Amino acid sequence: MRTKGKDKEKLEKADAIVQAYKRLYKLKLNRGASGNISVKTKNGFLITPSGVSTERLNKEYLVELDNLGTPIVGSNPSSEWCLHAEIYKSKREVGAVVHTHSNFACALSSLQEDLPPFSYMVAVAGGKDVRCCDYAIFGSRELANKVVEALKGRKACLMANHGLVCCGEDLTEAMYLAVELEALCEQYMIARSIGEVKVLSDTEMKMVLEKFENYGHIKRKSKVK
Repeated sequence: MRTKGKDKEKLEKADAIVQAYKRLYKLKLNRGASGNISVKTKNGFLITPSGVSTERLNKEYLVELDNLGTPIVGSNPSSEWCLHAEIYKSKREVGAVVHTHSNFACALSSLQEDLPPFSYMVAVAGGKDVRCCDYAIFGSRELANKVVEALKGRKACLMANHGLVCCGEDLTEAMYLAVELEALCEQYMIARSIGEVKVLSDTEMKMVLEKFENYGHIKRKSKVK
């Protein structure tokens, strides 16, 4: 990704994307060239490329697209660029999107079931549960539309037989959610393997969501719609 030397903000965002992508690899939330990350820019958004492994990735590979998906800088964007574009279009407050192929999110999504409120921490995604959208082939506008629907009133969703997508006001929030929700998927799968999972009621989750409005790290993270 080549930019004018004075575009310091864009270069900082590019560096942040590369570091975040490598962190997902270290945490085993992605592997190889799986998953993708984007961050909003003044002209559209920066996104990781298609088919470039974690070891090879640097900011020169990143692609900047306008809001319609037309390349501004670079070429060969992630095959999921449409997914990112549609999320930014539907959620104006969102500044970053993280998509992972993490093990437990993939496992749960293969059941094509929502992540229920087995833990109060499910509320970090913005609602009483984390929805799983219906299956559609990767990179398609159909998948993008299904994800946008599942993200209504939420900051994360499962993608059937695919993985997890999270969005936030910035990359820090989106990454936080990706890590937290993979852990929640793991906890749920473990509990489910032991026996019947007892879930919290709508009333109980409503109380949690209200409390999260003024709760530490999550306080400023509760306004993405």
